[in-house]
This record gives sequence, structure tokens and C-alpha cells, in this order.
Amino acid sequence: MRSLQDTLYNWLTIKVVAEARPDDKSAQDTMHLFESILKDDHHIKDIIVTKGNPMYTVSYAKDGEVHKTRFPVELIDVMIEQIKSEPEKYHNYE
Repeated sequence: MRSLQDTLYNWLTIKVVAEARPDDKSAQDTMHLFESILKDDHHIKDIIVTKGNPMYTVSYAKDGEVHKTRFPVELIDVMIEQIKSEPEKYHNYE
């Protein structure tokens, strides 16, 4: 099982892509996979994401307590920035 920190990082990275590309079934499916891992394996809920500069803040509830973790914007947005800069390499296959 991946650590909670790794799972949140992967989920947030693909969430940014999925929100920018709502017709990208692979991005949507991958986001939902990580959401399931967060819920079923790590038992977290009520996730709230806030984007600031220079960090994303992810708040969530676990075991009745609210927790927060932060990720650098440049680290999370690297995938969507790559897709935007070279869209011909990232076709949407349905």
C-alpha cells in the first residue's frame, strides 16, 4: 500500500489534469481510482483543495480529526503544463 502522502500527491496531480480535461476518460478513471484508495485504504473523507501561491493545501478528515498537507504548485502542475505545451503528444482516446 502506498503512503497517504504519496496517494494524495498522485490524486491531486491527476485531479488537476482531470479538471482541465473533463472529456479525458483515462484521467477521470485514474482520478477515481486514487479517490477510492484514499477512501478505502486510508479512510479519509471531506477532501478540500485550495490552490495558493506557491502551494496547494489539501485538507481532509481522518479518524474524526481534520488534517492538512501541502504540495508545491510547480510539482503538482507539471503534468498539466506538459500536456498544454505539447498537446499533440497527449491525445484523448475514448
